[in-house]
Amino acid sequence: MIIDCHTHIFSPAVIEGRDQYCACDRCFDLLYANAKARLCTAGELVRSMDEQEIDISIVQNIGWAGHEMCVRSNDYILESINKYGGRLIGFCAIQPREGDKALQELERCSSGGMRGVGELRPDVQGFDLCDETLMRPIINSLAGLNMVMSLHVSEPVGHDYAGKGGNTPDIVYRFITAAKGLKVILAHLGGGLPFYELMPEVRMALSDGWYDTAAVPFLYKSEVYNAMAAMNCTERVLLGSDWPLLSQRRVIDHIKASGLDRDEIDAVLGGNARRLFNLVGK
Repeated sequence: MIIDCHTHIFSPAVIEGRDQYCACDRCFDLLYANAKARLCTAGELVRSMDEQEIDISIVQNIGWAGHEMCVRSNDYILESINKYGGRLIGFCAIQPREGDKALQELERCSSGGMRGVGELRPDVQGFDLCDETLMRPIINSLAGLNMVMSLHVSEPVGHDYAGKGGNTPDIVYRFITAAKGLKVILAHLGGGLPFYELMPEVRMALSDGWYDTAAVPFLYKSEVYNAMAAMNCTERVLLGSDWPLLSQRRVIDHIKASGLDRDEIDAVLGGNARRLFNLVGK
């Protein structure tokens, strides 16, 4: 089974109104102001999955700045996961600064079948990920609902790119240390955070941290997976394409070119996600 843990979809209304949404939302503008940045619907994702032999995709939202757009985009993801009968798993968007409204939205989305929240972008959404007063109610709610959090994480070095941002490994490490027990997916191989797992105290703190491979072919050579294997981290690596930024096939081929053994490749392509989301029997 192949599970793509990082994809993005948008409703036809958002796609048709791209300029309007760029004008009113900082995160959407950052990611999609360039007309070459693809915006695709759920139907287009499922067609791509069929072509690329992907069994399940996790549909992640984006870090919308306003509560209203979080709700509207969540509605489309809820509609999509219900329409495509088990092919899609949904993650919702929230604006943590909205307090009780954000908590109510988590509960609404969980009751509709969503399994997580994210891809959160604290620096773009304007909240402090390490603000205990702000984040503790959200952490507790996610834990109680058995939902996973996904965070965009940026490399503090390397080339710049649209949407890179400043949510760097040091910030994320402080958050995960405080949010013990919360399962967190760190996008883009955690901005390099797994390489600090050679420090025993860091490895212990990150036991509930998972790393997805979204956009990794843009960032690293395929040997990066061998480095993860050498650190015994591959059991927490999840296939993520960042579709439609990259095709699923490109990321799968990048992983297969690494030289990982068959069991490790199977784990990254789907086995690890099955454990994380308890997809036993799928």
